Amino acid sequence: MTQLVRYDEACRALAAARDVDEVKDIRDKAVALKAYARLAKNHQLEVDAGEIRLRSERRLGAMMAEQKAVTGLNEGGRPKKLGSDGSQFSKPTLADAGIDKGLAMRARKLAAVPQDKFEVMLGEWRDRVSDESERVTSNLLREGERAMRDAAIVVPATASGLYGLVYADPPWRYEHSKTESRAIENQYPTMSLDDIKALTVPAADDCILFMWATSPKLAESLEVVTAWRFTYRTCAVWDKEVIGMGYYFRQQHELLLVATRGTPGAPDESVRESSVIRSRRAAHSEKPALVYELIERMYPNTTRIELFARTARAGWDSWGNQLAA
Repeated sequence: MTQLVRYDEACRALAAARDVDEVKDIRDKAVALKAYARLAKNHQLEVDAGEIRLRSERRLGAMMAEQKAVTGLNEGGRPKKLGSDGSQFSKPTLADAGIDKGLAMRARKLAAVPQDKFEVMLGEWRDRVSDESERVTSNLLREGERAMRDAAIVVPATASGLYGLVYADPPWRYEHSKTESRAIENQYPTMSLDDIKALTVPAADDCILFMWATSPKLAESLEVVTAWRFTYRTCAVWDKEVIGMGYYFRQQHELLLVATRGTPGAPDESVRESSVIRSRRAAHSEKPALVYELIERMYPNTTRIELFARTARAGWDSWGNQLAA
């Protein structure tokens, strides 16, 4: 009876929670209780705690989305300057609530699972005698990733219509290592090659494409260029100034492919930039801000959209499921 009371109290507390801190506290207590139950070999308590954790993380994801829509949510990084008075970015951060990127991504995925499917999957899990908590968690996260991916397949129409310039940083999925793939998924939801190729790109008949490609994904990147109905022309190299991992060479660079559809024209000779971009690597997958400036100088008078964007920028339309408010 005590376990049932504890479970019911946790459910009521979760339903009554009104801010991220409260939900995060319930989630953390559920994690601790689940670990205790496993050591105590109390299977029913472990199942109850596991369910509360999943429900609280799902609620956390929904609240993060609501907060982002209403007041904005700064997901980290250096504070941004606002205005001439030097005031800093005042939106709340995930770090303020003790939410790291791994938990934030889990929460987003769980929140993306439709309510009816979420309840069915949890119900089937509880009905089983054996402990399959890790399996149901994996299935729920996979279902959430699928829902996020499906929502990202079509770029919604904008007031600008079709664009003369498209800038894209596709969320490549890596199959080589479960550990490395999981690390990437904790940063942002990835997409399969087929899904990236299937994306409807709002490009004008005369359009130029700037698209990021990592060395291991160069062949796939060229497939995407063709699938989006562009023709590859050239590329620039970003020297990250920080050496990373790699199976053959330790990677210190990334490629910025340039492709065209129709005849968008080449930039004026006075603004043709070096093919080597030197800028120290910052956060995971974050591209150097100076590339925006470079592109704007090259094509100052065209309509521009950034696909898979993380932040909005003046003079650009932006689209992406990680877009900061």
